[in-house]
Amino acid sequence: MEMSVELDLVIEQRLDRLVRDAGRSKEFFLQQMILQGLEDVEDAYLGAAVAERIRRGEEATRPLEVVVAELGLDD
Repeated sequence: MEMSVELDLVIEQRLDRLVRDAGRSKEFFLQQMILQGLEDVEDAYLGAAVAERIRRGEEATRPLEVVVAELGLDD
């Protein structure tokens, strides 16, 4: 998917400096930033959705001790 994004001048200057100093392409860094940002947003929103289902009793939790024992991490 091709997109067009208008960046604030300061952000564009920082990105240009990063590209110059690191020797990688703008596309590389933009992909990295989007991926990291997407992971952060997924963690926040999907985690909040799970927490809400737990509060409503729609999803169960398990004690840490049980999970540790099942994974064999209690040795």
